[in-house]
Amino acid sequence: MSINDPIGDLITRIRNAQMRRHSTMAVPASKLRGWVLDVLQNEGYIRGYSRIEQDGAKPVFDVELKYFEGTPVIQKIKRVSKPGRRVYSSVGDLPSVRNGLGIAIVSTPKGVMSDAAARDANVGGEVLCQVY
Repeated sequence: MSINDPIGDLITRIRNAQMRRHSTMAVPASKLRGWVLDVLQNEGYIRGYSRIEQDGAKPVFDVELKYFEGTPVIQKIKRVSKPGRRVYSSVGDLPSVRNGLGIAIVSTPKGVMSDAAARDANVGGEVLCQVY
């Protein structure tokens, strides 16, 4: 099966798993998905993830979702830049999500990072998604 939007697929899987109160979920492994999961883990939105190699099958990431008092830590996750409409932002125009309470995940020339890290590194890039 071919997936045209791997980040959109990851976001939808996270949203669906949290609606069903799953503690873990599986998503096909790729470098870009791994980088996005790194940012989510560093910012405290997921517990962690691990890469699982399977015999005769493609590798998957096993993602551990995070809950606080029964509610998901990720209240909302939204795709910003889509394959049909890419959204780029300079360092001065990076969005502030919920007045700094959330993050925007940005793909920059220095790697995939949160909006705060991109401001610190003084780089802009493609705004992949917003999380709060």
